[in-house]
Amino acid sequence: MKKKAFFLTALISMSVSVLMLVVYVNFFDDKNEFLKSVVDQENEKIPSQNVSFIPNSIPDFTEAAEKSVHAVVHIKTKINQQYSSNPFEDFFFGRQPRYYNQIMPLASGSGVIVSDDGYIVTNYHVIRGASIINVTLNDKREYEATVIGHDEMTDIALLKIDEKGLPYLLYGNSDNLKVGQWVLAIGNPFNLTSTVTAGIVSAKARNINIMSKYGIEAFIQTDAAVNPGNSGGALVNTAGELVGINTAIASNTGSYTGYSFAIPVNIVKKVVADLIKYGKVQRAFIGASIVDLNADIAKYLNISQTEGVYVYDVNPDGAAGRAGVKKGDIIESVNGLKIKSLPQLQEQLAKYRPNDVINVIVLRNDKSIPFKIKLKEKF
Repeated sequence: MKKKAFFLTALISMSVSVLMLVVYVNFFDDKNEFLKSVVDQENEKIPSQNVSFIPNSIPDFTEAAEKSVHAVVHIKTKINQQYSSNPFEDFFFGRQPRYYNQIMPLASGSGVIVSDDGYIVTNYHVIRGASIINVTLNDKREYEATVIGHDEMTDIALLKIDEKGLPYLLYGNSDNLKVGQWVLAIGNPFNLTSTVTAGIVSAKARNINIMSKYGIEAFIQTDAAVNPGNSGGALVNTAGELVGINTAIASNTGSYTGYSFAIPVNIVKKVVADLIKYGKVQRAFIGASIVDLNADIAKYLNISQTEGVYVYDVNPDGAAGRAGVKKGDIIESVNGLKIKSLPQLQEQLAKYRPNDVINVIVLRNDKSIPFKIKLKEKF
């Protein structure tokens, strides 16, 4: 009797287990499949680019820094001052006038080697007025440099040292820089060997009114830390290519406070080439009086366009006048590059020489009109 009761209990337990398994398979599995299908349908509605995950989004600057630091030098300038003995003492004591030379420190900064045979780019303000220019490489070798030439309008100077097989930086293309792109500022301030700081491109074609009346200001603005000793140093992209020469900082204290400015390399390489070939910069002019468009000027002129460069006068014998550009035209692009401001136009024109031909599109009566302008040496 006990055996019967045991087998009956076991049979009932097994039946319940089988029933529970059938219910789970037919209900819960179906429910899970249904929920899964709903989630899949909702996921299809979400664009894949909005849910992508990049595990290693922090850039690695080590390769760019390694390519660059050995091509950045320290520059120290001195001035040879002459003075004479006291003329009153010489007169009373019957002595002949005596003349003395005294070498005094003047300034220091950084420079960038741009060829293996010793051409070095720096800022003109670093070497202005110097009698002696000493260059110290990153490996501590020292040389005395000669000045090949300078261009005050762009604050660029070209030096030369007598050496071969030097590390140098390749030119990049500053037109391709984008706001938000990572860059490195590399200098050799205070003869500490090369130092590297990182930041992003904050703006392009910045005018900060530090040049002379005809100076060309179309700076690359970055937030990479730059101090006065970095003047003339390199701004490089993450590929280690030279994209600018660090020139100025915006500061009330004389030290870095968040903004630094570099001359675009497309201007630099043209100035360098001119100084080597001609001894001076070959500067081309468009031959028109122009001004930045903005909301106030657009309102005054009763036009809707608020970007571009407005032509308010044209020299009939100038490059633009001969090509057919007229007063009231708005310059929209140069050689396919959109022009939004006067500094942008100055930057583009600074890349060309007299007799070069550029393709310009102007807006006239709401129509875009193309012109080929042969640039001239004078207005």
